[in-house]
Amino acid sequence: MILGKHLSIVSALLITSWSLVLLVSCFSSKNAGANAVGGELTGVGGGSISEPAPYGMVLVKRGSLKMGSENVDSLWGKAMPQREISIDAFWMDETEITNAKYRQFVNWVRDSIIRERLADPAFGGDESYKIEEDKNGDPITPHLNWAKAIPWKNPDEDQERAIESVFITHPFDGTKMLDASQMNYRYEVFDYAMAAQRKYRLNPEERNLNTDIQIDENEVVMISKDTAYIDDEGRIVRKTITRPLSSMWDFVNTYIVNIYPDTTCWVNDFQNAENEVYMRLYFNHPNYNNYPVVGVNWEQATAFCNWRTDFLIKGLGANAKYIQRYRLPTEAEWEYAARGKDGNELPWNQIGVKSEDGCFYANFKPDRGNYTVDGNLITSKVGIYSANSNGLYDMAGNVAEWTSTVFTDAGVLSMSDINPQLSYNAAKEDPYALKKKSVRGGSWKDPESFIKSAWRSSEFQNVGRSFIGFRCVRSQVSTAGKLKK
Repeated sequence: MILGKHLSIVSALLITSWSLVLLVSCFSSKNAGANAVGGELTGVGGGSISEPAPYGMVLVKRGSLKMGSENVDSLWGKAMPQREISIDAFWMDETEITNAKYRQFVNWVRDSIIRERLADPAFGGDESYKIEEDKNGDPITPHLNWAKAIPWKNPDEDQERAIESVFITHPFDGTKMLDASQMNYRYEVFDYAMAAQRKYRLNPEERNLNTDIQIDENEVVMISKDTAYIDDEGRIVRKTITRPLSSMWDFVNTYIVNIYPDTTCWVNDFQNAENEVYMRLYFNHPNYNNYPVVGVNWEQATAFCNWRTDFLIKGLGANAKYIQRYRLPTEAEWEYAARGKDGNELPWNQIGVKSEDGCFYANFKPDRGNYTVDGNLITSKVGIYSANSNGLYDMAGNVAEWTSTVFTDAGVLSMSDINPQLSYNAAKEDPYALKKKSVRGGSWKDPESFIKSAWRSSEFQNVGRSFIGFRCVRSQVSTAGKLKK
């Protein structure tokens, strides 16, 4: 038996307008120029802008919490690092990212490859699939023409070769399937935080404000950045390179990620188990559309956040400059959101894991080996259990969730007490120990101890699991504070 109401989430992410709102708070406000006298300082005008609620997300308001737990876990003897912290407001997905939503990402990558090939002379060279000039005929940065439909039905010979090039045929049963090895997504990220550091200023005079120190105009400043490319054999090569700082482009990091989920995780996670049906059908069968996507590693989840941002920006036009990027939540944000408005040990307000009627509040493993007592065997559809007080579903159980935070035993004790975070996007050549990321929330296969909001676990960033998924967040640009009365 289950509680709550199932939410059907569609994949379209469109925000088409910005609106001005009246912000009511305990702070007094005044129009700076209302009674201006000539020659007086009044400030630059302009109303505040408040972004509409992003589709499928809820606002988690700024606040504070005592992160971690005072109680040592009775099963594993683990003490959770504790610290009083404060968190700024952010938007968070109501539910975990579903198979249907992640398939939209995979299909976008598939279709971009097809369009690229349709424009390639080797496949007919239809230049209408790639825009290289503006309306005046002047050259611009080439980009794909998404307004031009792919001829799925009745393609000519060259078009058919381009379309079929992203598919393979299983050598045994002849099944036609997408070639997962080709589903590579390339993206670039500008490292604003590194660029802001004084030691990396392009102007040597700005690197040290101590006027007693003589500036060395010829000082060579070395900087590390991530880069990636596809080699001659079609393999992704990812490196961290160190070179002299020369321009703002040195703060641009390039990533290429194969984004197809590891569907074999259902077999590899559970040896000596008959899980082949999940391996073949869980990600692609329509019956699992609204189940959380699994087998997605941290690198793929991060790539999804970047793609989701770009997908949104393309539909916004001039308003895109106000948009904060989608990203994975920090470990602190995740726990703060999961605990709800009252800071509960579990996302719900009630004590225990089920109601007086015997209804469980989450999908987890209530008993030894008895996965089905809560009504599920593996994952469940997202949103079928009641939301917590923040309006978030499945913040305990169903699937554990990636965070953006590097996993360390010290946890929050090694971070700031305001928006705490430790981040590091480890490259392939880095020691494997540096690639652990914090995972939160517990899953369908975990006991009660593991689904508590403070429980911390970890996984390596290049590993996808049948019990780990994710959801996205976006920072809110605040326009006013609100004091508790």
